[in-house]
Amino acid sequence: MDETAATGRPLALDPTAASADAELPAFLAPPANAPVYHGFPVIDGVEVDGWRLGMITDFLAMPTTIGDGYIIAPDGGRAGLVWTAEHDDVVVHQVLAPEPGRWGVWEVALPLPLTSVDEARAYLAALVPLLRPHWAAWRAAG
Repeated sequence: MDETAATGRPLALDPTAASADAELPAFLAPPANAPVYHGFPVIDGVEVDGWRLGMITDFLAMPTTIGDGYIIAPDGGRAGLVWTAEHDDVVVHQVLAPEPGRWGVWEVALPLPLTSVDEARAYLAALVPLLRPHWAAWRAAG
């Protein structure tokens, strides 16, 4: 087995997030009425036109070109991201359909790096126009 394939990526955890069980991290035991992705941080300083980026894979602690995260729309609606950075093509593909509390999970790939807060802001700026129509459709249906 290839050792690099077996190596996990670190999770980004929000140390200030409340947990419903003191023995478990907040993302495993979210309080009642917590939004999806509770327990994972929103990246400070990464906001574009009211849109914010949340981190599940901690690409700041361990740079990588693939990971998981989430996006928060200006109205607070959230969607999951399965992202790829430094990809040759732009990709936006629905992985999971919208449901109450989440406007889907999206596979996204952009030809941009994603290893710092500044790069995260640029990645988000490129991502918002691609995902805004999907969020708007979810809102209109809702």
